[in-house]
Amino acid sequence: MTPVLSDRELRALGRTEGDARALGLLVHDQDTRRFVLLRALFDAADQAPDAICPPVLRHRLRTDWALLEAAERADRAAARAVLLHPLAGPWGRRCLSGLGGDVATPRLLTDLAHFGALAAAAAIRARMPFTTRLTTRGATLSLPTLGALRTGPGQVDLTFAEGVMTVRRRGEADVVVRSGNGAALPDPRWRPVHVLPPLVPGAAPVPLDDLDPYRTAGGGPGHHGLSGAVSLDDRARAGWAGSWAGVADRLRAGGGHRLTEAAVLLRCLVPLAPPPGSGRAGGSTSHCSGTRREAFGAVLSSSPGTPAYFASTLVHELQHTKLAALTALVPLHHEGPEARHFAPWRPDPRPFDGLLQGAVSHAALAGYWQRCALAADRTGERDLAWTEHARCHEQVGAVLPVLAGSGGLTREGRMIVDELIDLYHRLAESPAPTGHRARARAYVGTARVIWQQRNGSGQL
Repeated sequence: MTPVLSDRELRALGRTEGDARALGLLVHDQDTRRFVLLRALFDAADQAPDAICPPVLRHRLRTDWALLEAAERADRAAARAVLLHPLAGPWGRRCLSGLGGDVATPRLLTDLAHFGALAAAAAIRARMPFTTRLTTRGATLSLPTLGALRTGPGQVDLTFAEGVMTVRRRGEADVVVRSGNGAALPDPRWRPVHVLPPLVPGAAPVPLDDLDPYRTAGGGPGHHGLSGAVSLDDRARAGWAGSWAGVADRLRAGGGHRLTEAAVLLRCLVPLAPPPGSGRAGGSTSHCSGTRREAFGAVLSSSPGTPAYFASTLVHELQHTKLAALTALVPLHHEGPEARHFAPWRPDPRPFDGLLQGAVSHAALAGYWQRCALAADRTGERDLAWTEHARCHEQVGAVLPVLAGSGGLTREGRMIVDELIDLYHRLAESPAPTGHRARARAYVGTARVIWQQRNGSGQL
């Protein structure tokens, strides 16, 4: 059972912070939920009627489960790196949803067959010798966290021994991949997952996953109003790597806790296409990002133009990650799901939960940009940071009355909101220059007028 967060830890989360222990509790709870999801999926498939899970597939799943258990015995941490990969969450939830139907659909059969790829990837990471038969997805064999192989549709035989993976398919030349550096011996059909260096010594590397087929499944980018997921060429990957190289320093400039939360919570990045009508490169108008509750640890983002904006994306999105994990552990409110509230960062009405989520993430951004402004040496960097800080701070202030006035907050939710209010006032003790504040007020005022014209009076 996950230990309960203390009041001190809850208050720190309300201030958009959280030490390593508090973050670790959230991670532990989410990991436990992932294991429960996987076990529930396997049990549901094993007990499903033949019309939903045919006997041949049920036998295949049992074989894959046995391989997975053997991988865990060989190297538990390595195997669990695959099981806890964020994008296994959307896959698992989609499988469970399909198993609740009346008949086996082609999509469900494809989804369940992917379990073999998960088990194989876990065994490869555990460096355990094995041979198995896998079913491709269309013309691609995807091995989560490792890479993807372009091949024909149907089945392939995969063997792993002494650090070498060999994939055989009738009528094609074998594909041989040596593990360790992810490099193919030279075969352009294999494409490894690109990995970014750890943010801090001792942390895990961060996959830049543009290959996993479930990065767009279920509540994927389109469902959240984001641009679609993309595959990156070498030039695009180099651009991500260049911005990433400066992210740790920018996070540290925004507060040591920002670097801590990113090192603890971030498990993969999913690249997105630029949003339609993008503005200046690297700025907020040319960028979109998001998270998915079922993909804990993943941040979906279009290409960040600068390390400062890359870091701000992580600050923003990891607040959603933290708050979603906290909400799964303890309810923060009992407000309804009706989308009726004004939020100056969105053109559409928001439910109360979305308003709370957005207020926390924008308060974190206000703090991040304020620290960057106070530490900046160059006028241009300082002005940009003050502009971003002033806008985010004004946006938070516009929604605090609704949050504070809610009668549906739980005890824990009230603590979160009270700390958020306190943070808002503490940030005001080092205000942006007058011109920046005036422009921020005008920005939020204009957003309010446009929102009213589109949506009526609503809940302002």
